[in-house]
Amino acid sequence: MFHAGLLKNHGTGGDATVMDRADWAERFRTLAHTTRDPRLKAYYLAGAPAGRTPLKEAPLLALDVETTGLDLARDEVVSIGVVPLSLDRIRASQARHWLLRPRAPLGHEAVTLHGITEQRVRRAPDLDQVLADVLAQMAGRVLVVHCREIERRFLDKAIRERTGEGIEFPTIDTMELEARLYRRPLPWWKRWFAAPATPVSIRLSPSRMRYGLPRYRMHHALTDALATAELFQAQVAHRFGPETPLSALWH
Repeated sequence: MFHAGLLKNHGTGGDATVMDRADWAERFRTLAHTTRDPRLKAYYLAGAPAGRTPLKEAPLLALDVETTGLDLARDEVVSIGVVPLSLDRIRASQARHWLLRPRAPLGHEAVTLHGITEQRVRRAPDLDQVLADVLAQMAGRVLVVHCREIERRFLDKAIRERTGEGIEFPTIDTMELEARLYRRPLPWWKRWFAAPATPVSIRLSPSRMRYGLPRYRMHHALTDALATAELFQAQVAHRFGPETPLSALWH
């Protein structure tokens, strides 16, 4: 994925998707009754776990998307990668990757980063053709992502353009978990006396390095999903625990 700081927020009509949800199970029951698209209805009918569910029992799915750029008004999803996981296992054999044909042109910066060219996507399916498969992978699971604004906003926009309805889903954001450590405001007396410090990077690769995880080549949706899954396992092992409830981490 791209760096979150570059995201241009033009709004997609899906502001509800970035709100914290204390009870996603109840929200999904409501959405199952109001949504019209049969694929989205099936997704919501699969339900969501309760906030009190401990992480050791939570159904989790690491997800990453690559896009044609970071302008929400213009750019689109070009690939999606997902990897099911638990706290002690990453189910790589069940991982899925979709290369998609976007309706927007691929930007030069995007091609440079993820290497997906116009030639590669020319015969790829539109998201609408594989949406049922993507939602089936997401169904009943909490998504583990690195920078939820990217996945939520771009998926919401892409699905809204194809169905007339957006999508909501619970996420655990590994970037936000790092921000809890490295973006906390200092007490006034430390701000007064301490010299300005260079901010610690909470991007995916530097965050993984802090936990001693191996270096991967970034900006491939499936590799980044795997990298996010490993980072989350390390974060839980070092800072949380198997009994930590979902409500302490999700949004």
